[in-house]
Amino acid sequence: MQKQRIITDKAPTSPNPTSQGMRCGDFVFTGGFTAKDPKTGGLVPGGIEAQTRRVVESLRAVLEAGGSSLEKVVKVNAFLTNIADKPAFDRVYRDYFRQEPPGRVCVAVSDIEPGALIEMDAIGHV
Repeated sequence: MQKQRIITDKAPTSPNPTSQGMRCGDFVFTGGFTAKDPKTGGLVPGGIEAQTRRVVESLRAVLEAGGSSLEKVVKVNAFLTNIADKPAFDRVYRDYFRQEPPGRVCVAVSDIEPGALIEMDAIGHV
């Protein structure tokens, strides 16, 4: 199966050796995204709700650039730096994944990067 790298200016890039996403067959695999603004490279201001919105918009951009969409996501991994943020995270998450929520892992981690409250990745069907 051939891999195709996905690149879009609607999602932030990373200085790390990673891709924004990869399309392989009928699936798009996104990289992990924190709440960085794709224009400035800085974290968006606000708490977990603002950061979750920015992360999901980055996922949306990569999925769409690869021929998928949020509606076609089958799996999500979410990493929160504070599990107490989970109810607020879930409120925003439900706004984006209403009809058929994908399978999801949501865990607390000790650290992502300075100021980042969340990191997420997704797998979408094409």
